[in-house]
Amino acid sequence: MKNIIIISFFSFLCASLLLAETTVQSCNRSVTFETPPERAISNDVNLTEMMLVLGLADRMVGYTGISGWKTLDAEMRSGVKELPELSAKYPTKEVLVGADADFFFAGWNYGMKVGGEVTPETLSPFGIKVYELTESCSHIMDKDKAGLKDMYADILNLGTIFGVEGRAETLVAGYKSELNDFNTKLENIEEGPRVFVYDSGNDAPFTAGRYAMPTALIEAAGGQNIMDDFNKSWGTVTWEEVVERDPQVVVIINYGDVTAEQKRDFMMSNPAFKNISAVENDRFVTLEYVEATPGPRNIKAVKKLADAFWNR
Repeated sequence: MKNIIIISFFSFLCASLLLAETTVQSCNRSVTFETPPERAISNDVNLTEMMLVLGLADRMVGYTGISGWKTLDAEMRSGVKELPELSAKYPTKEVLVGADADFFFAGWNYGMKVGGEVTPETLSPFGIKVYELTESCSHIMDKDKAGLKDMYADILNLGTIFGVEGRAETLVAGYKSELNDFNTKLENIEEGPRVFVYDSGNDAPFTAGRYAMPTALIEAAGGQNIMDDFNKSWGTVTWEEVVERDPQVVVIINYGDVTAEQKRDFMMSNPAFKNISAVENDRFVTLEYVEATPGPRNIKAVKKLADAFWNR
């Protein structure tokens, strides 16, 4: 009888452990978590905000990659006030290991570089598991065009990883409902405007291509990214291409040392751009970096773009 009880107990224990395990898809990898992370680090402002909206600040030991390029608005400053920034830009492996992290939420060109020092493979020997931002997977594998579904997937996967599935599902359902309600107002609209995303660069512009979130935001707002056929997420094109494709609206991404107003002034004052429709009609709209990259503010960004596209 005693042996039966012992066997039953161990069977129950093993079953409980199996139930505690969870596996998510991260780009081209399946990542299994025996227990939810307790010492997480996120890179970049948008990824950090995903952690915060899920109520995971108490599972974090810090964040990286914000102050080196961007400033925190009041909402983000409040959310991270108890957390240290461990690195102003991309973290080194030593920073992550030194913080005794057990989880790193980052992406390709969002804290990690292909073939770089910090990757899922280089962190694995130190017990640090990595979840990769879905939008960034295009750097290492074939994927569909960018969509809001990428952001939804990240929220839901983080919910699964940290055992807050209900919270994640509620958030995503709310985002979808808000967007659906808004989209009914865009029904029966005429053909949308041609749009160029101006991130940075004077000699050659850095812009959003097919696999970057702004393409999805622009389409959700009823427009068309003129670089939709640029088979990258973010990258450099030529001004000649921009002039030839004649955008009717320019979306400026606001971050870094050059302000949105300075970027607008550069385009408005350059004689080479005088025949671009957006310049002729002074049609510029600004998105903050945290709105233009995958994260909780994407629905707000769609509404802001639609207001600009349709003069609402």
